[in-house]
Amino acid sequence: MLKKIFIALMVLLAACSVLVLANLPEQKLKRGDQIDPLVLKSVVGADVQVPSPTARLVHLQFRRFAGCPICNLHMHSIIDRHDELTSVGIKEVVVFHSPAARLEPYQGKFPFDVVGDPERKLYDRFGIGESKMALLDPRVWPALVRAMTSKDNPEYVQDAGGPWTRPAEFLIDPFGKIIASHYGAHAYDQWSVDEIIENARR
Repeated sequence: MLKKIFIALMVLLAACSVLVLANLPEQKLKRGDQIDPLVLKSVVGADVQVPSPTARLVHLQFRRFAGCPICNLHMHSIIDRHDELTSVGIKEVVVFHSPAARLEPYQGKFPFDVVGDPERKLYDRFGIGESKMALLDPRVWPALVRAMTSKDNPEYVQDAGGPWTRPAEFLIDPFGKIIASHYGAHAYDQWSVDEIIENARR
């Protein structure tokens, strides 16, 4: 009997450990943290260096999947003011957790580098997680309605990464130091272009 109780306790302890580990917060990066240099491959086959040897800062964004309508809505706000960003020395690099082949037909036409990370290695490296609140948070719904009624959208195909990723973004100086970071509470929680420029000036 004691042996059976001991085994049951060990099984219960193991199950609790799994639950605790599954709910640990992601290791988030903050201002002042240092990253190792990265050489990424864009969806059009170009090498992308982070930090950049030519720009004052890299604005590294992590979005969701290729067909994400609210990601597309935000991307157009970046495209519309891309010249302003480059004029103050900011290089835009955007990561999606979709394969390059899925991204290239639409996002491959963007005027900045887009990177596919279907295995989510970069997401893990930068501590970017998932939550059902990415879409269930009421603050995202107005943007979702605007996005779904937009005439300029990529084909809505949901990749294996799923719809629950929360966006995140980082401003990185030429030495790999993070000068600002933001982890979104929901799928449309990100810096505006004005906020990107303001953070870059600090």
